Amino acid sequence: MSMSEQLPLFSSMEPAGRLAPPPVSPAAVAPELTSLAQRLPRGIFLGTSSWSFPTWSGLVYAASYEQQQLAHEGLAAYARHPLLRSVGIDRTFYAPIPAAEFSHYAQQTPAGFRFLVKAPSQCVSPWLRSEGGGRAADNPNFLDSAFAAERFVLPAIEGLGDRAGPLVFQFPPLGRAIAGQPLVFAHQLGEFLARLPRGPLYAVELRDTALLTDDYMAALRSGGARHCLGLHPRQPAVREQARLLRKLVPGPLVVRWNLHPGFGYEEARERYAPFTRLVDEDLPTRVALARLCLASVAAGQAAFVIANNKAEGSAPLTVFKLAALIAQEVSGPD
Repeated sequence: MSMSEQLPLFSSMEPAGRLAPPPVSPAAVAPELTSLAQRLPRGIFLGTSSWSFPTWSGLVYAASYEQQQLAHEGLAAYARHPLLRSVGIDRTFYAPIPAAEFSHYAQQTPAGFRFLVKAPSQCVSPWLRSEGGGRAADNPNFLDSAFAAERFVLPAIEGLGDRAGPLVFQFPPLGRAIAGQPLVFAHQLGEFLARLPRGPLYAVELRDTALLTDDYMAALRSGGARHCLGLHPRQPAVREQARLLRKLVPGPLVVRWNLHPGFGYEEARERYAPFTRLVDEDLPTRVALARLCLASVAAGQAAFVIANNKAEGSAPLTVFKLAALIAQEVSGPD
């Protein structure tokens, strides 16, 4: 996800004198997709990691709109699709946003819609970054619960209200210095989570397999947080990560289906653009997620699955295929 895929809301869109573009309209929804949505358990929230893709015309939008217009106005059309009951907000990773912007998002969605929001990198990266992306200096706000509460948690909860879903702290690769000390990291994480405001659904996503320890799971338990299944080549496969959930108290399922195994982000972007079809279908992951979703709702817990274009080639189509498999599992074999 690049910053350009989710743009600031309140910048000027049109130069003076230029006619405003027509409003964003949703694509017509095939009757079979409407029927499919009606068959899904209501506790399952499926969505994509952004909504600002002009090439999703016919899938999500009625026409091919400019990316910037979709960033500002496309969410209302996106949220009218009956299978898209959730969406990710990734732009918050690059910089905090105020409650008013979260509220603007929430106002475009119907009751029952949920947002998955990524925490700013200032909360989860040990280093500040230069404009070129390199390490510039130590980050004084790394795992600072007061900073996270003030700049992320409280604005998100105030602005999104009952549309708030998981608040995800996605840690980038932490390097040998920290990843080589899993006990130290787990202790710091546990203290950080315990000092956050109570009430929101917190989830933690890692990129370092070495940190997936019993101490990490204990930190999640003590901090009242979930392990986010981050489906990414740097992490174990979905079934292996799912086994970690047994070490937690019962709670919602949180999944970010990020990237197809064996590819980097840029390689997947080039392979899958313009994100209009499924190029590399990942049936084992799809089956595992369908069963995890159903197990979660059977236990009285919600399930959130957010798909990226780079998982299979087109995030909306990934959602539609996953929804169909979930409905098939609900109905049982023919």
